[in-house]
Amino acid sequence: MILEPAVTLDMAFEEALPVVKAALAEQGFGTLTEIDVRATLEAKIGKKIEPYVIIGACNPNLAGRALDVQRRIGSLLPCNVVVRKADHGVLVEAMDPGLMSQVTGEEDIAPIAAEAETLIRAAMEKLAAG
Repeated sequence: MILEPAVTLDMAFEEALPVVKAALAEQGFGTLTEIDVRATLEAKIGKKIEPYVIIGACNPNLAGRALDVQRRIGSLLPCNVVVRKADHGVLVEAMDPGLMSQVTGEEDIAPIAAEAETLIRAAMEKLAAG
C-alpha cells in the first residue's frame, strides 16, 4: 500500500534524488539501499522504462524498536520510497509503514509504525512545500 498523497516534484529526475534523500534524512531516515530499477531491467531483460529508483529508507531508532518487538519484522524493513519520472515532473511515493502492524498482527508494532508514518509524512510534506 502506498502512503497517500504522493508528491510530484517540478525538477529534473537527477536533481530529485538528493532532495528526497535530504527530506528523509531530516526526519532521521538514512538510505540503506538505492535500487536503479531502470538500469536493472535494461541490463537483465532489455526492458526500457522511465527513470525509476527505489530508496530503502531506515530510521535506526524505529527499526531497533520494531526488531525488539518482532525479529521477523526485518522482512518489512526498510521503508521503500519510489522516485520515478512521470509525465509532469518526478513522482515520489512511499510505502505505508502501517503495513508492518497489519502484516505482523503485533499490537506493539502499531505505535512504532504510526511514528514512522508521521515522520515519512513530514518528509513528504516538506517535499510538497518545495
